[in-house]
Amino acid sequence: MVKRHHQIDFASGALVFPGGKVDEHDRDPALRAHADGGEALDDLRLSLAACAIREGFEESGILLARRAGSRDLISAEHASSLKDWRPKLNASEVGLVEFLTKENLRLACDALVPFAHWVTPTFMPKRFDTYFYVAATPVGQLGRHDGSESVDSVWLNPADAIGDKRWTIIFPTKMNLLKLAHAKTAEEALSIARTTPVVTVLPEVVKRAEGSFLTISEDAGYGKVEEAMPRRG
Repeated sequence: MVKRHHQIDFASGALVFPGGKVDEHDRDPALRAHADGGEALDDLRLSLAACAIREGFEESGILLARRAGSRDLISAEHASSLKDWRPKLNASEVGLVEFLTKENLRLACDALVPFAHWVTPTFMPKRFDTYFYVAATPVGQLGRHDGSESVDSVWLNPADAIGDKRWTIIFPTKMNLLKLAHAKTAEEALSIARTTPVVTVLPEVVKRAEGSFLTISEDAGYGKVEEAMPRRG
């Protein structure tokens, strides 16, 4: 997980999963020719997978990619040698197609497993439509924050991330950590994700005499959730 820079307008200073918004380059039709598993995805799903891999690389240095013609994900040494591309991709100075072409790489879209889909509640002034994926980190790729969007990085057990008071964790992140905690290993997490349908989560507010509570549908896989909202005034 990475800690967001305190000057970022959304979830500043919070501990989050690496990620970000879809870039126009992620929608390039030419990407389909550079994506393992891309034939199974429509245009939207391909752009989301491309974004997830790109943002993961930009923010953490972990790259889910293969050399063209290889079945193996690239080594830690190879991923590290590509570090100069991270700020260029982040600034949209180059797109994934150019990066993949020049480095003779293919996106490992088939390594991503859909995990969750969250939409920001309607009462929020700034809303997001967010897709979460799980993937096994390539052997040896340890990850490191970029120092701009993210200012710290750490590997954590999901339960430890929630229980450690040093970290600020927003509601969607907390809920997905709790969902991840159902698994004891990365392999188990991937297996559960492959066999569990993703149900879109749109949190709603329930008002009672004792206060307001943020709730999500039980069929989304998070159990019965009622998060007390801070009282105003």
